[in-house]
Amino acid sequence: MTVNLEVAEGVGTIRLDRPPMNALDIAIQDRLRELAVEAGERADVRAVVLYGGEKVFAAGADIKEMRDMDHAAMVGRARGLQDAFTAIARIPKPVVAAVTGYALGGGCELALCADFRIAAEDAKLGQPEILLGLIPGAGGTQRLPRLVGPSKAKDLIFTGRMVKAEEALRIGLVDRVVPAAEVYEQAHAWAAKLAQGPAIALRAAKESIDQGLETDLDTGLTIERAWFAGLFATEDRERGMRSFVEEGPGKAKFV
Repeated sequence: MTVNLEVAEGVGTIRLDRPPMNALDIAIQDRLRELAVEAGERADVRAVVLYGGEKVFAAGADIKEMRDMDHAAMVGRARGLQDAFTAIARIPKPVVAAVTGYALGGGCELALCADFRIAAEDAKLGQPEILLGLIPGAGGTQRLPRLVGPSKAKDLIFTGRMVKAEEALRIGLVDRVVPAAEVYEQAHAWAAKLAQGPAIALRAAKESIDQGLETDLDTGLTIERAWFAGLFATEDRERGMRSFVEEGPGKAKFV
């Protein structure tokens, strides 16, 4: 398989494996959607790492495959492309992208679907679709400006230029830059730590933030209020509060 789900310590790693550049063809897109659903449903997966291997995250779509598609074909496919990436973004658990090498085009858009991005010092990210006479089609025009702001997103999308890890960190495109050899290790550690947390509360936090960003403040507060009150019905809430009172903060063991 060109994409696999490997599980260890409560962390599911969605691993791209299509050398040399992990080009995101239709088969990979569909497989990503399947694995996103699986990771979201599996009880033994409590956090997720997106990883392309030591050399490259994903250098974009399969241009040779796309070149053979006409307007009618892409009209039929574009929704499936977006749905695959949206499925990753909607995994109801913490998701971190471990970015090595290139994350360009669809690769950058895949990283944007994560909650947190850790990049190698030599990583390069960008949305070069404009150089093909196109625009990003897997969420880049929507998720990128929400992450870095509209003017920075327009600069990247209008020019198609690549940014090095240092600039990506400065503009908020990635959240941490580490030596290349440590990218996966640190991403897995981030996920493993959260895998020990209260699963329903983490889901509540993620959905409250993500859904709240798409609406007005009052509606966002309503979403938060419903989740907040609902968590009082969970065993984790009882464990967390009891542990805080009896042992102090940060010592609760969640189920």
